[in-house]
Amino acid sequence: MPPLRRDLLNPVPGAGSTRARYRRILRFAAWNLASIWWFELFLPRIGMARAAERTRSRRMQRFARRFHLLAVDLGGLMIKVGQFLSSRLDVLPPEITDELEGLQDEVPPVPFPALRTLAESELGCPLERVFAVFEETPIAAASLGQAHRARLLPEFAEEAGLKDVVVKVQRPGIDVIVAVDLAALRRVGGWLSRFRLISDRADVPALVEEFAQTSHEEIDYLHEAANSERFASDFDGDARVQVPQPVWEHSTRRVLTLEDVTAIKVTDVAALRAAGIDPAEVAPVFAAVMFDQLFTNGFFHADPHPGNIFVTPVHGGSGEKPWKLTFIDFGMMGEVTASTRSGLRKLLIAAAARDGKGLVAAIRDVGVLIPAADTVELERAMTQLFARFGGMGFAELREVDPREFRDFAVEFGDLVRSLPFQLPENFLLIIRAMSLTSGVCSSLDPKFNLWDSVEPYAARLLRDERGNLVQDAARQALDAAGLVLRLPGRLDGFLTRAEEGSLSVANPRLERQVARLERTARRTASVLVFAALLVAGAVVRTDDAWLGNALMLASAVPLLAGLWAGRRGL
Repeated sequence: MPPLRRDLLNPVPGAGSTRARYRRILRFAAWNLASIWWFELFLPRIGMARAAERTRSRRMQRFARRFHLLAVDLGGLMIKVGQFLSSRLDVLPPEITDELEGLQDEVPPVPFPALRTLAESELGCPLERVFAVFEETPIAAASLGQAHRARLLPEFAEEAGLKDVVVKVQRPGIDVIVAVDLAALRRVGGWLSRFRLISDRADVPALVEEFAQTSHEEIDYLHEAANSERFASDFDGDARVQVPQPVWEHSTRRVLTLEDVTAIKVTDVAALRAAGIDPAEVAPVFAAVMFDQLFTNGFFHADPHPGNIFVTPVHGGSGEKPWKLTFIDFGMMGEVTASTRSGLRKLLIAAAARDGKGLVAAIRDVGVLIPAADTVELERAMTQLFARFGGMGFAELREVDPREFRDFAVEFGDLVRSLPFQLPENFLLIIRAMSLTSGVCSSLDPKFNLWDSVEPYAARLLRDERGNLVQDAARQALDAAGLVLRLPGRLDGFLTRAEEGSLSVANPRLERQVARLERTARRTASVLVFAALLVAGAVVRTDDAWLGNALMLASAVPLLAGLWAGRRGL
């Protein structure tokens, strides 16, 4: 671990000494890691597992309360860490997630004079030379910056094509705070990597670096503006989605001016109903839009918490719905590689089909399981899980007897813990996005069933995959046909060279073998073309009956040619 740079040890406004900040984070982490080691690893080894279990709930609550106080007091990336922990409803107990929920809303705003100084320094002029109105009270205060409503002067409004804007300004000194927090998190990541229980499951230092990259991108507002334009391009012409337009002329790395698109907060159920919008109709649309980002576009909003999503009523619009989903804050974005996206598509299709074996295969493709893992028992576990709980919504799952979950965990808990699971690179943001998506949908509709959105989306993906299969089959048929056309010429060339003396074939037995090879090659090529045309015709026929029938009839030609070549060889 490299030493903390001296330029990070100077006082930062509102954060105290950076050295004290760094040490405070490490003390908190060291104490809690020691506690986890004692209760979760040491006591079970000496036969006191029950004692550890009895105190686990209270210990989790104490940890969450202490971290909550630490995050609010320090701000910076500690708020981001708390937000991530609060979103992990899938793996963390409610004692932690409930305590850290709403942590973002407790960030105190920066006094306006300090913020004004930074904004004017970045823009190179007093605020009055750019804005006709600039509200001093922020509409939102976050851990890295805060947002204020403003109105551009008429000449700038005409140039930008809009007048009402939101101006995001970074917190003074936040770049130094981020550097200190990342230095502390890297040290903690090094400690965690020494726990085999953790290091076998995830490369913690790599995850910290992924978090570091995302954090650096979040404090670069020019990067955020570019992200917003790329996101808008992905949904260009999509009536479901709206994105604010950045005003590049009045934006810098630390100040971002963009179109004011403030509307109804996505989880404000009362306001939605007052506007004549059914919250239960918003949930599946939001889920589908997030699915498009993850499984189709490969570029997704990694922080879709309720404060970053609005529902904007549209009057006289041409879309199917009289409202749009408006996304803001594109500082935390994720990208899904083509290979990971393919694995995620397979995973979604298998989950929708309740296919336990297919789901495990997709998990392996994504990289969550190492290739050498023995998955027979895991496939059986997934099949039983789907048989009992598959298709249930969150409201239905809450009504299931907890003893059923406990029995399932007892039966398969050791199996899951023994498998070599790992957390692939870039997967942290995918998990976060899906966790927040699920939470928002459940807030909009307590009876929301994620399967109702997954199944039609998976069916569409399956149709797309079938279209790709048709293209592959047709391509293979053309390749095989090309092989048939090229093969006689190659064989003739081979025989010509032999006749010219460049290849000695004086042995009559060898000549017979060459002739037999030629006939065998012709028959093999004919069979290949027959099979390729027949399969292609069968697949295409479901979507285009005429073309499919034509391909299947055409397959008879190479079949007859192969049979004729075989008879001549008798």
